[in-house]
Amino acid sequence: MLFSADAWPGIADGSITVTFRAWKRAQAKVGGRYRIGGMLIEATDVRQVRLDKITAVDARRAGAADLGTLRSRLGDADVVWRVEFVHIGDDDRIIRRAETSPDDIAAVIARLSRLDRGGAWTRTTLQLIDRYPGVVSTTLARHAGQERPAFKLNVRKLKELGLTESLDIGYRLSPRGEAVLHALG
Repeated sequence: MLFSADAWPGIADGSITVTFRAWKRAQAKVGGRYRIGGMLIEATDVRQVRLDKITAVDARRAGAADLGTLRSRLGDADVVWRVEFVHIGDDDRIIRRAETSPDDIAAVIARLSRLDRGGAWTRTTLQLIDRYPGVVSTTLARHAGQERPAFKLNVRKLKELGLTESLDIGYRLSPRGEAVLHALG
């Protein structure tokens, strides 16, 4: 789920605990965890509601100035999805970025070996990001001999392991990524 940056403080402090979406089908599920602005939220209720049943209290809990603002954001839908959620902490990838114990590094290297089964790419990608932090992905993909979409997909796999961080432009290695690259030699 996407939220605008102006909603992030309210999600973090617990004043925003519901969102309404004009989806054709549910894009969230109860128990699903979603990363938003460095945070992790969990959906606690997902259901369809009629637009005319949304209250002013619902609008405030969704971070809207008032009911009219929320309804206009949802457009002309008669039925919308209501997603209640709780903020459960920091984005788990951010937490993983700092994990650098020897056992942790060994487990990550074993995971990278599994990712490389279809063709070795993990070390090269880590080396490129280390050598060229903040460089646009198109350039890094060219250095790696990959198409940009494939390269970005691979970087997302490394990010999921807490090895890289996205910058406004490009990437950089996290402390965990640096430790893994050093251990790989």
